[in-house]
Amino acid sequence: MLYQQVCFLGLGYIGLPTATLVASKGIKVLGVDINPLVVDTINRGAIHFIEPGLEPLVKQVVSKLNLRAATEPESSQVYLIVVPTPFKGDHEPDISFVSSATEKIIPLLKKGDLYIIESTSPVGTTEKMAQMIFQQRPELRGQIAIAYCPERVLPGNVIHELVYNDRVIGGIDAQSTEAACSFYQTFVEGKLHKTNARTAEMCKLTENASRDVQIAFANELSLICDKAGINVWELIELANKHPRVNILQPGCGVGGHCIAVDPWFIVSDYPMESRLIGKAREINNYKAFWSAEKIQNEMLKFRLEKGRPPKVAIMGLAFKPNIDDLRESPAKYIAQKVMQSVNDEAMYIVEPNIESHQVFKLTPYLEAYEQADIVAFLVNHKEFQELIYDEKKIILDFCGTFKI
Repeated sequence: MLYQQVCFLGLGYIGLPTATLVASKGIKVLGVDINPLVVDTINRGAIHFIEPGLEPLVKQVVSKLNLRAATEPESSQVYLIVVPTPFKGDHEPDISFVSSATEKIIPLLKKGDLYIIESTSPVGTTEKMAQMIFQQRPELRGQIAIAYCPERVLPGNVIHELVYNDRVIGGIDAQSTEAACSFYQTFVEGKLHKTNARTAEMCKLTENASRDVQIAFANELSLICDKAGINVWELIELANKHPRVNILQPGCGVGGHCIAVDPWFIVSDYPMESRLIGKAREINNYKAFWSAEKIQNEMLKFRLEKGRPPKVAIMGLAFKPNIDDLRESPAKYIAQKVMQSVNDEAMYIVEPNIESHQVFKLTPYLEAYEQADIVAFLVNHKEFQELIYDEKKIILDFCGTFKI
């Protein structure tokens, strides 16, 4: 089927790049966001976050009138739900954004339309949304296609991966799966793997839970090695010489909108069956707490030994290297926790990928590194890798900048 009008609900880190790619194929795309500033920014051909290669493409498709943004949806042939799905309370998934976005387009739906959820969702969400649609529009039962297709991209390389990564597509029935595949074929060059909606939903959660468990193993090793007086970076490098061993690198925790969140969706629905997944989440959360405590202990030790307060540099706030995304960032949590214990110590907070922050006063990384007595590397940004190790400083390397 030839799609001529597509509506994206959500213009964030996934919604905007995907909408832009679809628009680059000559399809008229309307992007919807509740934030008027985001809408205005996109309609100027600009973007509201950092993603390499995205802004020139947005400018191009906006200038050709293939992409425009608004605060309300309009009648289209395809509707994609690309809104956040955080958790609430005791790590219970919150699908209220998905529900609200769906409610907005129910009056617009017509025979032959395609509705797709891309937002990471608990198992059964697509079926719930279908039920909600058919309760209000019973005449559409069997007349529209409803499917789930999760994204699986790496921030910093989103444009490339949206095109070339394989996609898992699951409809509420076979016809819906086929319709969704037909749509994704317009801009995806990776393979399209067909399944049902529940399996596609669980696939997304499984991918991120698997990564979380693997990172938890590395982080737990780092705790053990710290106590045993072993260089964890050297240990992992040597262990990975085994042909069937591939241990990941430890860090100061796990952040971001996927790996730090998605495993809880499984734990919430299947608490007795997901003990390993739940424990991995606890370990990775604890690593951030442990890291903050480690910095605080070094600050106290410095004061007792030197007789003066230390100057402390916190290097990095993003949840991973070389991006501006601070969502669920363990580094941000560590910086906040350390600053809560500050008396008269000088603190330098560094994040080279953002210009300012509403809570932290940011310092250029070269200045912070030069001035500080204690330097805590939380995120291995490329700028930090250019620094020369200074034996006169107390270096706390939580992310492998110097591998010490």
